[in-house]
Amino acid sequence: MYHPFSVAETIKSAWIIFRKNFVTIIVYSVVSFLLLGILGVVIGVFYSPEDYWISMIVTFIMVWLQAYTTLGLYKLIFTVIDSEYYDFEFIQVIPKAKMVWSYLAVVFIFAFVITNLGILVDYFDDSPNIQFAIEVVAGIIGLFVALRVMFFNTFIVDDASGPIESIKQSFELTRGNLLKVVVILVIIILLIAVPAKLAQSYGVVILSILFTYPFVNIVLAVTYRKLVYSHQDVDDDIAETT
Repeated sequence: MYHPFSVAETIKSAWIIFRKNFVTIIVYSVVSFLLLGILGVVIGVFYSPEDYWISMIVTFIMVWLQAYTTLGLYKLIFTVIDSEYYDFEFIQVIPKAKMVWSYLAVVFIFAFVITNLGILVDYFDDSPNIQFAIEVVAGIIGLFVALRVMFFNTFIVDDASGPIESIKQSFELTRGNLLKVVVILVIIILLIAVPAKLAQSYGVVILSILFTYPFVNIVLAVTYRKLVYSHQDVDDDIAETT
């Protein structure tokens, strides 16, 4: 039957998916963090920040690997959702090059906007009132845009969308559901912020990121799928199969 979008049902479905595929998802997360950690150590030992071109290459490699592991996690999540009743192969969770480039294109678009906004703010150093006004307006617009484009990566992975197309699709998907998306985002922030705060007093809590990071991404993926089903007015396959 058709299920309208529900925050409670979304969290419940995400938890069931996480619990059923716990080992697979945690192993992927551990391997991803190890790869990023090892690369970070290697760069820290051999990297010379004085060399501009080396700095550019190192930065690109780190961003590319982060994009690859992030998209790979989403590929894994969608694969375990779609492969509820049959086995899947490892090659199915490897993101395609087009996905990585589309993801990086969106990242660089927003990085370009933020960088130029920073230049604009610095330009008004002698006018603090104008500077403050720009920061407030930019903050409000930035928060609104962030809420509307937060599903661009899921469209890139699940629909093979290009960078601009994925942004447009995310805007359309969140239309009429902004309040529920805000609630989902608040829950995600709490799942990340609470362990981070506790880790400041109890270092071992930092290991919880191996669990919270994949779970919040499952929440986002399930939210995306349920919003898609809600917009299309079709059966909610996630709810039915979990």
